[in-house]
Amino acid sequence: MKSKLYSAAVFALATLLFTSVWAQEAPAVDRTATGGAQTLNDIMRRQEQLKIDDSFRSENLGNPANAAPISGQLGTLGGRSDPDIYRAIRYNEIDPSTQVRGPATGVLIQDGGMPWYKLREGPVITYGGGALLAIIALLAVFYFVRGRIMIDGGPVGTKIERFKAIERFGHWLLAGSFITLGLTGLITLMGRSFLIPVMGPEVFATLAAGSKWLHNNIAWAFMLGLVLTFFMWVAHNIPSKLDWQWLKEGGGIFTKAHPHAKKFNAGQKIVFWTVMVLGVSVSLSGLSLLFPFEMPMFAKTFGIINSVLGTGLPTVLTPHEEMQYANIWHSIMAFVMMVAIIAHIYIGSVGMEGAFDAMGNGQVDLEWARQHHDLWVAEVEAKQGKGDSP
Repeated sequence: MKSKLYSAAVFALATLLFTSVWAQEAPAVDRTATGGAQTLNDIMRRQEQLKIDDSFRSENLGNPANAAPISGQLGTLGGRSDPDIYRAIRYNEIDPSTQVRGPATGVLIQDGGMPWYKLREGPVITYGGGALLAIIALLAVFYFVRGRIMIDGGPVGTKIERFKAIERFGHWLLAGSFITLGLTGLITLMGRSFLIPVMGPEVFATLAAGSKWLHNNIAWAFMLGLVLTFFMWVAHNIPSKLDWQWLKEGGGIFTKAHPHAKKFNAGQKIVFWTVMVLGVSVSLSGLSLLFPFEMPMFAKTFGIINSVLGTGLPTVLTPHEEMQYANIWHSIMAFVMMVAIIAHIYIGSVGMEGAFDAMGNGQVDLEWARQHHDLWVAEVEAKQGKGDSP
């Protein structure tokens, strides 16, 4: 009995190995040997996104006009079979109708799933995850080379109000929700590859379900924080000539210089506009994923791009394609934002002495403020001299 089981296992393994090697190395097969049907080689090449000669399918659609009437042996399809009908649908040779009603029920065949999946599991995860690791490593090297940016002469102990309570609320609402969205998004995107081998499918299933719920609901807090911070700070983040000088001096990050700055310096303005522009984009694509039939984005966007640039982007998209585009765009924008925010977190915490106090309790050391935002301090002191609040 054992020898028979052993022989069967060896035979199955040999068959599997032979099939794998054949599928990778076998040349194209004459389809006359298969009655015109596709071969395993065709299937493997299509999964690898390689071009195949599919005329054996596109030119074999049956002949609906001459189909035989309903008969007992041929069944309800008459002279046509299921493959004939679905090949005709795939190559847009007939206009089918379905009894089921809904925005996506008319799409019977949608073959964009494999390219989307390969892009999502390949370049998006590889380059996105690589960018996160790269910025963390770069900041670690910078910290050990440059060290922490200290207050020249040390703090003087006198405090000045940097941000009011409502400003700190808006900032932490935006920051806290974004961190939560980033972590739950990474779990959703990368969990199958990196977490299932560690914790197993059962535990990951619970984690993934919780992450999805959090991601979908915390998104509203993120959008609210985005609106609050925009209206509170947009007036202070308008670019000016002063910003160019700050950038030329490196903001004092690489040297001991302290270039002039108002309430927000050029670096903070770059972060502000990065968060605003990408935050709106990631919010819109997220809403499109939450409400795919009510808020399709890309067909109209592609139409505008075509009219401006003369490109040939597709302007008729199925709901499935809309969601695939939205998912990829949402992921890319989120990765870019995470890279920028990680750098912002570094400067606002361990990278610069006294910086965290600005959003911690709203009060910063006066000497810190004079070194990094001297023109803003002058404005505040001028207002206080006139009896106004800062």
